[in-house]
Amino acid sequence: MERILFGDNQFFAVNHISDEKSRAQAIKFKNDSAILKTLDYAMDAGINTFMCTTHDRISNICDFIREHPQQYSNFSIYPCMPYAHKYANAVTELGVVGTLKEYVPGNFFGSLFKGGMAYLSKDYLSIMELLIDAEMKMFKGIKTPVIFLQNVITDLLLGLGMTDVLKAFHNYVIKKYNAEPGFITMNLPRLLTVLNEAGIQNPIICASINKAGFRMSGGKKTYEELLHTKKVRVVAMQVLAGGAISAKEALEYVCSLPNIESILFGASSQGNIQETVSLIHQYDQGITSRKAG
Repeated sequence: MERILFGDNQFFAVNHISDEKSRAQAIKFKNDSAILKTLDYAMDAGINTFMCTTHDRISNICDFIREHPQQYSNFSIYPCMPYAHKYANAVTELGVVGTLKEYVPGNFFGSLFKGGMAYLSKDYLSIMELLIDAEMKMFKGIKTPVIFLQNVITDLLLGLGMTDVLKAFHNYVIKKYNAEPGFITMNLPRLLTVLNEAGIQNPIICASINKAGFRMSGGKKTYEELLHTKKVRVVAMQVLAGGAISAKEALEYVCSLPNIESILFGASSQGNIQETVSLIHQYDQGITSRKAG
């Protein structure tokens, strides 16, 4: 994985601190051209990986990338699935049956009605594979070296003890897409333990890592101990703690931790993107110099 990943929260009006900022972002990025322009800013700053949900509008971005292969020859996307709001909205608009028709292949839909709940109970892992395939259609022809399971599902499965589904996702991503599976979670310590027990070693896990302990289940000290003692490839998200910490303080802290393979951030302006990238490089270089000395 690359050291710096660019996220998509700002494109879809996700702000953990301010509703006012969310509204402003919704207006700013109402057109796909604004998203593409910001991605170009990220690429100009040396970021070549976009970590994003499977929001419907991402399909338009993927179309543009496919239409301009030379411009995006070094560009990769890390899909994060499923985009829960998409399915929730579909159920509201189309109903459960309509949503199944919309997102699940026809052969499965016919089998579902023949077998009913018995079919669902018997083949839920196959259903998961079909849903992954449905989500991945928009990324056809685009490099997707890592595919993430969103925390809303990861943590639900974790809470229900459905380790077999987590392992099935892991195995299917490797087998079908020749990609590395990743898991987004709000409980890094518990997830790592469960994945290790399932035979998944040195997994890719995206979790909140920040100096304030924001959304770090079990507390900051637990996370720090894990990072120093366990084998795991961590993608640090929410490093600014939702805006509670300055960029300098936040990035200096995250860059000082071991086993942080990548840092994920989102930004709306060229200036903020450049500043964040510059700070990460500055603190990484400082740590490397101290180790060499």
